[in-house]
Amino acid sequence: MKTKYMNPYLAGVLLGLVLLMAFFFSGRGLGASGAVKSVVVAAVEVVAPGHAANSSFYSKYVGEDKSPMKAWLVFEMIGVLVGGFLSGAFSGRLKWKVEHFPGITANRRLVFAGIGGVLFGYGSQLGRGCTSGSALSGMASLSVAGFVSMMAIFGTAFALAFFFRKNWI
Repeated sequence: MKTKYMNPYLAGVLLGLVLLMAFFFSGRGLGASGAVKSVVVAAVEVVAPGHAANSSFYSKYVGEDKSPMKAWLVFEMIGVLVGGFLSGAFSGRLKWKVEHFPGITANRRLVFAGIGGVLFGYGSQLGRGCTSGSALSGMASLSVAGFVSMMAIFGTAFALAFFFRKNWI
């Protein structure tokens, strides 16, 4: 039995409203990559506090009044995880399953997804933001960089789709 997905136009409008509310209540747009950085910095501070204090990268984010776990992005990502779980539960799609094309194995799909996630995470740090932070929030504030980010993300995906399509269709 297939469950129905949300209308993409309605989902787009709702995402726009969430983005508007984020700007209104927090004064900032949406983003995800900064939350990962906050968690990593907090973990390094716990495991190796001396290294975190003396590192030129980590020292910008550590200290008594700069706890990275108090960053609003961490709470945003907790909300995304809880919201995704609730959405799956309410729509009847909450199950352990790897979606993949029958021509490849679930393990290959997971490997490609993992590699893609690592590359996208690395790129988001180089580009100073992920799709939601750099592209979506950037475009909402009419930033040229937001439009360039979105074109680069979708342009690269379109250019590489030919080479990787056999993994999905």
